Amino acid sequence: MSRTKTTDPEDAHRYIPVSADDRLAMLRAIGRSRIDELFASIPENLRLRKDLEIPGPHSEMELLAALETIAGLNRPIEPGLQFLGGGAYRHYIPAAVDHLIARAEFYSSYTPYQPEISQGTLQAIFEYQTLICQLTELDLSNASMYDGASALAEAILMTERMRGVGRVVLSDAVHPEYVQVARTYLANLDVAVATFDHGRDGRGDLEAARRALEEGASALVIQHPNFFGCLEEVESYAAVARETGAALVVAITEPVALGLLKGPGSQGADIVAGEAQSLGVPLSHGGPFLGFLAARQPFLRSMPGRLVGETKDVEGRRGYVLTLSTREQHIRREKATSNICTNEGLCALQASIFLSLLGRDGLGELARHNHAKAAYARGLLGAVPGCRLLHDAPVFNEFVLRLPFAAESAVEALGEKGIVPGIPLSRYFEGRERDLLVCVTEINPREAIDRLATELRGLR
Repeated sequence: MSRTKTTDPEDAHRYIPVSADDRLAMLRAIGRSRIDELFASIPENLRLRKDLEIPGPHSEMELLAALETIAGLNRPIEPGLQFLGGGAYRHYIPAAVDHLIARAEFYSSYTPYQPEISQGTLQAIFEYQTLICQLTELDLSNASMYDGASALAEAILMTERMRGVGRVVLSDAVHPEYVQVARTYLANLDVAVATFDHGRDGRGDLEAARRALEEGASALVIQHPNFFGCLEEVESYAAVARETGAALVVAITEPVALGLLKGPGSQGADIVAGEAQSLGVPLSHGGPFLGFLAARQPFLRSMPGRLVGETKDVEGRRGYVLTLSTREQHIRREKATSNICTNEGLCALQASIFLSLLGRDGLGELARHNHAKAAYARGLLGAVPGCRLLHDAPVFNEFVLRLPFAAESAVEALGEKGIVPGIPLSRYFEGRERDLLVCVTEINPREAIDRLATELRGLR
């Protein structure tokens, strides 16, 4: 794009693709005389009437120097001293993962609009779907979900398309942000959202779930391990859901746990939706993430996104095809099951390579490391004077610690010492100012856990 010469003073310092005369011609074509008329629906008091307060212009050298100064304000914290979880998990990623996904044939590939010449992309997606099915122990998996929260919302919409009750029931031990996204999806679809409380042990209250389902529901939604790190009794919820004809939807934010736990499908779940970021996708200031969605066979034609299948050509050679593609870009909008359009193929490939490198035994070993370190941390931190473990249900790699003071102040004080101790639950729940959600993975060495306990003991 080049600088356009124009006499319009507003364009003196802009790089624009068209001239002032071009813009005027376009306005006339739509019956307008000024650009401001295009924003008539925005109230006057909300319109910005001044230039943005940004410095510049700078030379490239000046700009880089300014950015380096800003970056220098960051305080680097050792990965082992970060105990954050809550839906985003830090795990070790083998160097081979980054090396392989950076190959040009993977890095530059996008949506297979012409499947017959996109066999490599389609095979990679097919392998990813296969791995997700093996993890969840379900029949089907699609591709191209945005993240765990939107994947769960899409799973709930699937149950509504199948059952049409107009009501869903969620445990309040599901990640609060996932619940909020689901409410946003359902707000204008005449689908009521009910929640039931978790019990004193940190798991959902099964009897409360049964009472909430008495009015009927298309879906019963739980998280496993749940937002507090506790392991839910999936089989019991499956039985309760069957009593009322609701589908059991299980959300998973930490799929590494499936290296140690039974797949929800084998325990009666109808749909499993969640976040696969911890399977080889690095944390990077909020994204990208990798939503996944798996289901039983009857839900096939209600699935959003795309599904790749394996077949044979007329000469008997193996090939891959877009077996199901129900997004707006492929079929008429009124028949689409979703407006999901972006292909998360590169992140899915990362997860596939990560799982393939570890294998069944390696993933199991990784899960055991996480569980063992969390057990060590629970025992150590729960013994700090004034602190106590809030829940006694079994956990995987995170747990809630109740402090003798505000968790926010502990995060601030320990941050000064180069430690991020966890997530204050007051961010999500009123009245829980002293509760801290702590996560421990294989990244956290025992020495780091010991230091957290020591520093926590010294706080007042």
